[in-house]
Amino acid sequence: MKALVLTEYNHFELQDVAKPTIKPNEVLVRVQAVGICGSDVHGMDGSSGRRIPPITMGHEASGIIAEVGSDVKDWATGDRVTFDSTVYALDDWYSRRGMYNLSDGREVVGVSTPDFKRQGAFAEYVSVPQHILYAIPDNVTFTQAALVEPVAVALHAVSLTPIHINDSAVVVGAGMIGLFVIQALKLAGCATIIAIDLDDDRLALANELGATHIINARSADVAQQVQALTHGRGADVSFEVVGAGPTVKTAIDCVRKGATVTLVGNLAPTVEIPLQAVVTRQLRLQGSCAINGEYEAALALISSGRMNVEAILSAEVPLAEGADWFKRLYDKEKGLIKVVLKP
Repeated sequence: MKALVLTEYNHFELQDVAKPTIKPNEVLVRVQAVGICGSDVHGMDGSSGRRIPPITMGHEASGIIAEVGSDVKDWATGDRVTFDSTVYALDDWYSRRGMYNLSDGREVVGVSTPDFKRQGAFAEYVSVPQHILYAIPDNVTFTQAALVEPVAVALHAVSLTPIHINDSAVVVGAGMIGLFVIQALKLAGCATIIAIDLDDDRLALANELGATHIINARSADVAQQVQALTHGRGADVSFEVVGAGPTVKTAIDCVRKGATVTLVGNLAPTVEIPLQAVVTRQLRLQGSCAINGEYEAALALISSGRMNVEAILSAEVPLAEGADWFKRLYDKEKGLIKVVLKP
């Protein structure tokens, strides 16, 4: 089969590789669409330490079951499916308590670390265990289904955060996940949703998708602007969806006393925080890791039209052009948010 392989950092090759063999509890999926995730773009240069070459990346995918293992139940060849990005053990201590995203020994499709390597979906076929599969509704396209994973990441972050009807929220970072968080906050009943970013085009899109106010991070005193929009107090909750020191500080600066700050972005391994401000204002800082059962909700929201995924789609291109589009995303080409590859 053909696969787009990261052979060394910053270098891809479209190679002929062996089709995956499946275990008794796995299925072989013929990939129909796969999204390039921001973590793939950041991982290609080695900065994240989670894409050690050689590796076939890609974890946001959809396709058709081409083969089923001997122990597979309730799935058959020809089924239209998508799948969770996390591969976890069903008998793990965390999984048994409903926290499979935190399970010991968890692996991520298309990720390579010193601890594990699992080939991904930038290929014609990918193998996955049956318990991470989800059926695609008839009215959802393969391209839409390839975007379920980032929608579920956004839903997980919102589900962890104490939100009440009419609350105010700040979203720092209007990239793909941030735009889905904004839509989820609107569905959750937030009355004031403030998007903060450096890119005016992304802010305009955030406005279209549910943000009630937009602020360019380069403007003067962002926190003061947020206070002016929230009765002088600051927002009830904030979401940091970048993963860098300055944006984490912005997310903290923009909330009221007693607020919750949910950290979704993880670009930088470490950041500094204003400790005294967190302590004296009794802020709650929490991380949001991946997905924990939000796939069905994400699929239902896309199927019903309540979650708009097409708005963030920049291009659909053949897998053979993947290396070029990776470079364009890495170079932060203006107007690009999400690219989906078609094997």
